Amino acid sequence: MKSTLVTAALEAGKILKENFGGNYKISSKEIVSNLVTEIDKLSEKKIIDIIKKDFPDHYILSEEAGALKQDSEFKWLIDPIDGTVNYAHSIPLTCVSIALEKKGEIIIGAVYNPFSGEFFFAEKGKGAFLNDKKIIVSAEDELRRSLLVTGFPYNSSSYKPDPVNTFKKFLMQDIPIRRLGSAALDLCWTACGRFEGFWEYNLNAWDVAAGYLILTEAGGQVTDLKGNEFSVYGKEILASNRLVHRQMIEVLQS
Repeated sequence: MKSTLVTAALEAGKILKENFGGNYKISSKEIVSNLVTEIDKLSEKKIIDIIKKDFPDHYILSEEAGALKQDSEFKWLIDPIDGTVNYAHSIPLTCVSIALEKKGEIIIGAVYNPFSGEFFFAEKGKGAFLNDKKIIVSAEDELRRSLLVTGFPYNSSSYKPDPVNTFKKFLMQDIPIRRLGSAALDLCWTACGRFEGFWEYNLNAWDVAAGYLILTEAGGQVTDLKGNEFSVYGKEILASNRLVHRQMIEVLQS
């Protein structure tokens, strides 16, 4: 299964790279800014074809195709392009994200940015890796010296609680914050120590499943925004190097 996952991520990454900056159809989903491209669908088809060839009886949940249900203890969670808005605007901060769940537990995951060549991978209980080199989270333990990253839901204007107000809570403490446009990369960059923490609202399982495993295997912590147990099927996430996690919760709940 590891081999299948790695192959699928690499092959999908080739599709992203080959079509980057080209002429392809772009359309919107339920909100104008929530884009989908022909390349999302090409990438997704390649991933699903590879998985089905090796494991035809496995359940698949993918961003564009939805749920391809099977009576199986295994479920693949697929985001064929995480950061589609970036991709559609020729910004190379985008990736393929694939995870495998067994009986409700994420057991392997990969996040691949073909433009930087960075391949993040984790297997449950075996650590997290960037291009075969083991990674660990940052050792910074003070929030005021941290670098954070976040994202905003497509429906920010009507989303409750107000994501901009949450952003402002950190900003008013003079904490630097970045926005990459890809939750999967946000999690992986926290896993390898580039960020100390990440939070976001209204995400889906395919956005966070692989990155969640990579971060926790790198020594990080993931909960909901109140510090409760995290589920990839929840709609909010707070992720950190563990050392600033409680401090972030205090700001979020202030």
